[in-house]
Amino acid sequence: MVADLTMPRGLPLTLRVLDASMLFYWGIAILACAGLLQLPQEMMYAGYGTGQVDAWNWSFAPLDLAFALTGLLAVRMARRSDPRWRPVALISLALTFCAGLMAISYWALTGDFDPAWWLPNLALIGAALWWLVRLVGSRG
Repeated sequence: MVADLTMPRGLPLTLRVLDASMLFYWGIAILACAGLLQLPQEMMYAGYGTGQVDAWNWSFAPLDLAFALTGLLAVRMARRSDPRWRPVALISLALTFCAGLMAISYWALTGDFDPAWWLPNLALIGAALWWLVRLVGSRG
């Protein structure tokens, strides 16, 4: 069996959008943490500005950055016809799923149902599942 050197249509765009969005989010968070940007309290997650909840949010940074960077790496590898794009993309998508699920689980447990935070995380879960099923079930 020959490895597929091309990503399925739509996957590169999905990875770029998800990963660039996550890098943008953390860029904003870093600017806010450094005091270079003021974020409106009403637009933030419940508990924003409290030590415990902010620590919870920052605990996602390594996971989020890992999925974003591996996703972008997978796109780059596929563009160069490097067959290793597939396992790198699978890792990225699995991490993406975990990040979204962990956030949703936390908010469900705390009873915080804010669509502004639920919808992006449900999108992470949905997009990751969509592509994981297709990649695992396809020839590679």
